[in-house]
Amino acid sequence: MSARGLFVTGTDTGVGKTRVAVALIQALRAHGLRVAAMKPVSAGNAPGELNEDVIALLHAANVDADVQDVNPYAFAEPIAPHIAAELAGVRIELDVIAAAYSRLAAVADVVVVEGAGGWRVPLNEHEDMADLARRLGLPVVLVVGLRLGCLNHALLTAESIALRRVPWAGWVGNHIEPTMQLAAENLAALWTRLPGPCLGVQGFLEGEGLAVNMPQWLTLPDWLVS
Repeated sequence: MSARGLFVTGTDTGVGKTRVAVALIQALRAHGLRVAAMKPVSAGNAPGELNEDVIALLHAANVDADVQDVNPYAFAEPIAPHIAAELAGVRIELDVIAAAYSRLAAVADVVVVEGAGGWRVPLNEHEDMADLARRLGLPVVLVVGLRLGCLNHALLTAESIALRRVPWAGWVGNHIEPTMQLAAENLAALWTRLPGPCLGVQGFLEGEGLAVNMPQWLTLPDWLVS
């Protein structure tokens, strides 16, 4: 696992992890880097089709890769990964994901890995997304979905990341509710309480589109592009 990388997680499902992952990939590409994308586990796949998040990541990346490495586990039901796996008669294995990551890292300068759901989403009977991040040894980017309750979710997640002794890369605020009350005050609380740095705050985006061209709101960690 020689490539540099990032593990994108979120305070919950539906907080904009894919949008942030795509933005990170595009920003890294702008620095002339070969960037691979990975979505170890996806759910909600139409029969015979790729998950929309996986498609967005594949389109953003500039490294040709086997889709089985980009998305080792794909399930039809849009439910928790371990439950979807059980229904499919499959067990999600960290060894399988780590091997796929190694193959991507061998052909890329940077690998951006997007988790599923939130930080502690179970993957099997014993392991969860946090175990995967630790196994891959990647610094974590926490996507905070800006809505009522985000302060509690963000602080608890950051605390858990620290307790797991997983490297911290920073956090991104993502406006997911255009009518959120006192959004600026909530952001100020996050700036004060979360470990730095804040890599950026993404404005509210209409619709379901995931493409973000050359994000000006995003700042990459120096160690990632130096």
